[in-house]
Amino acid sequence: MKLKDMLKLVYPPVWLIALLVPVCAAALVYTFVCGYEEHPVAYLTYILSFYTLTCIVIRCTKIIPKHYRTAKNAVYSNPVGNRFMTDMKFRTHVTLYGSLGVNFLYAAVNIASGIINHTAWFHVLAFYYIILAVMRFLLLRFVNGTGIGNNRLKELCCSRVCGYIMLAINLFLSGAVLMILYQDKGYEYHGVIIYVVALYTFWLTAVAIKNLIKYKKLGSPVMSMSKIISMAAALVSMLSLETAMLSEFGGEMSHDDKWLMIALTGAGVSIIIVAMSVYSIVKNSREIRQISEKMDTAG
Repeated sequence: MKLKDMLKLVYPPVWLIALLVPVCAAALVYTFVCGYEEHPVAYLTYILSFYTLTCIVIRCTKIIPKHYRTAKNAVYSNPVGNRFMTDMKFRTHVTLYGSLGVNFLYAAVNIASGIINHTAWFHVLAFYYIILAVMRFLLLRFVNGTGIGNNRLKELCCSRVCGYIMLAINLFLSGAVLMILYQDKGYEYHGVIIYVVALYTFWLTAVAIKNLIKYKKLGSPVMSMSKIISMAAALVSMLSLETAMLSEFGGEMSHDDKWLMIALTGAGVSIIIVAMSVYSIVKNSREIRQISEKMDTAG
């Protein structure tokens, strides 16, 4: 078969792909629900589904970059969009509002879950997210009042205060981990929801790591602290996801294995948050002391 003919196979008409997607989806659902995974016809369903997915992916690799460039040009041609993409200070200001709202939403969801499930575990997590929101509010108030880069000493002090708060609320996170271990608490997601939550959580963590490294290079204590807070929230989301994954897929695991996995993850999350907090406090305190000594010498 010639290359041109092979390309035609993976580039079928759009109407054919649109027809194959629901057909394959229905066939797969029927196969798994009715327990026909090992039936010979099921293998034809797998092959057809794989072929459909391959065609979709190949088309996406051709179409998405073009649309991405178009969307990117549209964003950069807009004054507000251009500023958001190029001005890190402005982006931090805007994202602080968004992340503040998200933290309050997480807190509300956990409070509601605690009331519905009659457990204090969700209330502990709700309090944790509320304190994260308070720290973001402190940073936002500083940005609105003083502005990033306008007063280095105040910026360092604001960042250090948030570092102390984060170090303190790690006790509540430790309490939540202990409740998971000894009271068998945690999140539960069923069906496709758990995959959506997992995808979102991994994306959130990847973005948090990227921004933590990226914004650290800019040298702004407030901007760095905002990303440290995001990293702490992402780590807690990863811990919550683990409890949900073990609840959904860990039926064959022993209780001791589950206990060990959660204990290790909880300890790792706690250590990372403490390390980030202590590093921020020490770094900011050292620079505050240097600035104060220069001011005393100049005075």
